[in-house]
Amino acid sequence: MIKNDLYLKALRGETVERPPVWMMRQAGRYLPEFIALRDKYDFFTRCQTPELASEITVQPIRRFPLDAAILFSDILVVPQAMGIDFKMKENVGPWLDNPIRTMEDVQNVIVPDVNDTLGYVFDAIELTLIKLDNEIPLIGFAGSPWTILCYCVEGKGSKAFDIAKSFCFQQPEAAHLLLQKITDTTIAYLKRKIEKGVSAVQVFDSWGGMLSPQDYQEFSWQYINQIVEALSPLSHVVVFGKGCWFALEDMMQSPVSALGVDWTIKPETARALTNHSMTLQGNFDPARLHSTPETIKKMVNEMISRFGKDRYIANLGHGILPNIPLENAEAFIRAVVDWKP
Repeated sequence: MIKNDLYLKALRGETVERPPVWMMRQAGRYLPEFIALRDKYDFFTRCQTPELASEITVQPIRRFPLDAAILFSDILVVPQAMGIDFKMKENVGPWLDNPIRTMEDVQNVIVPDVNDTLGYVFDAIELTLIKLDNEIPLIGFAGSPWTILCYCVEGKGSKAFDIAKSFCFQQPEAAHLLLQKITDTTIAYLKRKIEKGVSAVQVFDSWGGMLSPQDYQEFSWQYINQIVEALSPLSHVVVFGKGCWFALEDMMQSPVSALGVDWTIKPETARALTNHSMTLQGNFDPARLHSTPETIKKMVNEMISRFGKDRYIANLGHGILPNIPLENAEAFIRAVVDWKP
């Protein structure tokens, strides 16, 4: 049994003394010990070496009183497993020499055996669970099919993903085939993570907010929902769509355990859109961690009072920024841990 199961209680909708807290991208770039490893090993080496991924996962747990760990990895390991050869380019980010632009390109994409292609992730889970020693739950994650498509078609990061959107609107048949292949691979991948012992899985729809509400239903939500339907009988599934507040009412009709929200929505609005019956996660603006520790504590207390302590997971509204001072990250976490009604 996991000793600190506050996060799981929140996912089950149980009454808690205080909300659980973790931070998106907590295993990463703001920590000096992470930077030391980053300077020695390139990005995908860190993802693909179980010992390194496991070490990075537990670094923030050694430092802070967090209520959950999230496995260090990247959403692009899924398309890599599908034969889409992503690199991490210096000062550019994700990079694809040959982006997917035609139906023929899509037909060449494989749906792999995840045990063969992503075994290193499952090995990292085993090593991490030994280190965590049942103290706190471990979260596994994947990108949403739409978000993965954005990178595969654009070939790199983008502010608007115009090429990816044009592909969907001009070649919808190819787009839906690619989305389905990514969905099938993601279901198999997350299912194996659950079998290996993660306590919950989170789907990140980082670029869902690029779509109109109508297009979101067609090109993103229906595929995320397939993942939720397939996995919710096996484990807790959390969905976080950045900029997707317009879809909260639809999302809550699915068997998700929690919905993540970003900082562009008021807690009261998020509660109203989800009928006051859904566990919500979020939604502190990551840039607000540049405020003083005193201000951070005050704002966290206000955030908890607005969301309410039950059916709530304190988190950021997106990943932690690389230049956040350690004492400010700690101030955020401690403000939740020390919260009193």
